[in-house]
Amino acid sequence: MTREYLKKASLTAKSDASSVHETVKSILADIEAGGDATALDYAAKFDKYEGSVLLNAEEIAGASALVPERLKADIRFAHDNVRRFAETQKATLTDVELEIAPGFVAGQKAIPVDAAGCYVPGGRYSHVASAIMTVTTAKVAGCRHITACSPPRPGVGVAPAIVYAAHICGADEILAMGGVQGVAAMAFGLFDLPKANILVGPGNQFVAEAKRILFGRVGIDMIAGPTDSLILADASADALVVATDLVSQAEHGYNSPVWLVTDDRALAQKVMRMVPALIDDLPELNRENAFAAWRDYAEVILCGDRAEMAAVSDDYAPEHLTVQAEDLDWWLETLTCYGSLFLGEETTVSYGDKATGTNHVLPTSGAASYTGGLSVHKYMKIVTWQRATREGSKAVAEATARISRLEGMEGHARAADVRLAKYFPDEIFDLTGND
Repeated sequence: MTREYLKKASLTAKSDASSVHETVKSILADIEAGGDATALDYAAKFDKYEGSVLLNAEEIAGASALVPERLKADIRFAHDNVRRFAETQKATLTDVELEIAPGFVAGQKAIPVDAAGCYVPGGRYSHVASAIMTVTTAKVAGCRHITACSPPRPGVGVAPAIVYAAHICGADEILAMGGVQGVAAMAFGLFDLPKANILVGPGNQFVAEAKRILFGRVGIDMIAGPTDSLILADASADALVVATDLVSQAEHGYNSPVWLVTDDRALAQKVMRMVPALIDDLPELNRENAFAAWRDYAEVILCGDRAEMAAVSDDYAPEHLTVQAEDLDWWLETLTCYGSLFLGEETTVSYGDKATGTNHVLPTSGAASYTGGLSVHKYMKIVTWQRATREGSKAVAEATARISRLEGMEGHARAADVRLAKYFPDEIFDLTGND
């Protein structure tokens, strides 16, 4: 059966993308040239905030005191889960060594980057969970310095819950600055911060473009577009749960795609009838976002069987992938392209977004076809080393000299020649590469 679109998107993240490149490039150049003062000028213009840029201990304590105790407990719960999962991930990276030949050893080491810059969105929504996800993983990785950066609100500053979360998760500094100017401050080492070796965390199109432009000078987690989610559901799925999950992700933004892929027409039609009412019941901002996302970006796709459903899902390579269908082990074994996978009705993307322990900074816009999301590994450099005895280097030197000459790289060959001549002066070697 050819896939049938019961609902087809009129827009895509690519068709809607507006070019902010020149604007962001100009701001970055201004701030790099003008330093702290220019960053503060942009902060006054865009953040409309003129309070402390780097929060001191008293300000952190004051903000934390404003966070209700129950919410503090929830943040600590989520932090503990993220920390333990990150520690488990880190344990999969081990230093190794291999004796390539007798007397010649090569090895691998995992070394954390020195300084991490973690951007925490705080505009439309206060993304407390992003502070947990980014700062905690950097801390577990072993980064020496971690800056958490979040946009302040006029007359208020950084949201107190974000301050509390960043602090308990291990941020060394909390920077009250948003947008391009915040990213620039971390990348360029303004306000006496160390220059970030890596920039991580979600953000709007200006933040994403700043990271894109700076990539190469610094590392980044990924270039992120609007968040997206796909649900695979068969006839056993609960239509209300499916519809609720779709709406829960559509509220992210007006351009956040949500997709339902199913082999059951009755389920698809029921979900499509339910979604509008669920959207109408949301608070105003959330309702406006979800309404636009459902109208312009959502799709409902009918397939012939589960194999075709899986193929469609892999084609879309969604950021979030939920399976509400029978035989979950089959889906886990079969599916290959996703940022994070949620198997069964008993879990949901919202859990992963906030408190499960798996990271919510994930590849969007189909990038899950070639990469995964933020993890402790993103903060680690996998480097190699080698060491040899003179006798152990002999065979390697001979092969290197001959391969180098075959390639026309005489200088490389002579680096091997000089060692063979020094270590084995009484031997004659054929290093020409000729038979």
